[in-house]
Amino acid sequence: MAIPDYQTIMLPLLRLAGDGKTHTLREAVDSLADHFGLSEAELTSLLPSGKQPTFLNRVGWARTYIMKAGLLEAPRRAVFQITQRGLDVLKTNPEKINVKFLIQFPEFKSFRALRHARESEEPAISPADENTPEEALEESYGRMRANLETELLDRIKACSPSFFERLVVELLVKMGYGGTLRDAGQAIGRSGDGGIDGVIKEDLLGLDVVYVQAKRWDATVGRPEIQKFAGALQGVRAKKGVFITASEFSNDAHDYVSHIDSKIALIDGPQLARLMIDHGLGVSLVETYEIKRIDSDYFIED
Repeated sequence: MAIPDYQTIMLPLLRLAGDGKTHTLREAVDSLADHFGLSEAELTSLLPSGKQPTFLNRVGWARTYIMKAGLLEAPRRAVFQITQRGLDVLKTNPEKINVKFLIQFPEFKSFRALRHARESEEPAISPADENTPEEALEESYGRMRANLETELLDRIKACSPSFFERLVVELLVKMGYGGTLRDAGQAIGRSGDGGIDGVIKEDLLGLDVVYVQAKRWDATVGRPEIQKFAGALQGVRAKKGVFITASEFSNDAHDYVSHIDSKIALIDGPQLARLMIDHGLGVSLVETYEIKRIDSDYFIED
């Protein structure tokens, strides 16, 4: 079973609180996990950011939404309890509780107006209403990042081989390899030995080195090219190498590197674009948003 969205969680959560007792979010998560029959893998599944379990996030927002509608209240820190309005709603035996249902309550309507540019008597339910705010934000970020990766890869493929070699140098230095940019530039991008384009320091002290092959190709890189590179590594008694291309590697190429003694990292075009974004190469910062939460400890009175 897939993890239910936060709107599907609303009615079971209100029914849980229908006993009139106070409950914690942790208790709600455990009880609702049993209700929906979630597996351990589903319970531990994280949001794309990797900072919070998806189900915990959705239960938290289900609680927030029905609380904003006045169906739940927080009598004290870290607990929630059903209100008389919530009990009255349960008496009507609703088939489901969702955003469209909650809009009937003025408090929720005011809350929702803060999140939307305009307000209507019966607001249209958009795809964004299926996700919690964090999920909607991360989904939007994911789309923007995917578009940026595609655009960046197009630019990479259009650049000259010499520019591509310089790009690889700068990326490896930003990733912590190569010592100084000047040292790295002298080591890579020159005529190499056999299938090797250059050598770059693995650490700032130069205690170990990594051999590099950087090719701005359009065609798929197959096993023969990787075998040639691996053979060149053996020729200099090296065990570490990085093969970077703007295109892609065949399945045979990936299979080959997984069965040899030498450690060869294969970085294709999409991964190269992602690494450039992660390390701020070829991209510029447009905007930064800070996500903050209430500091509950601040409001504890001695």
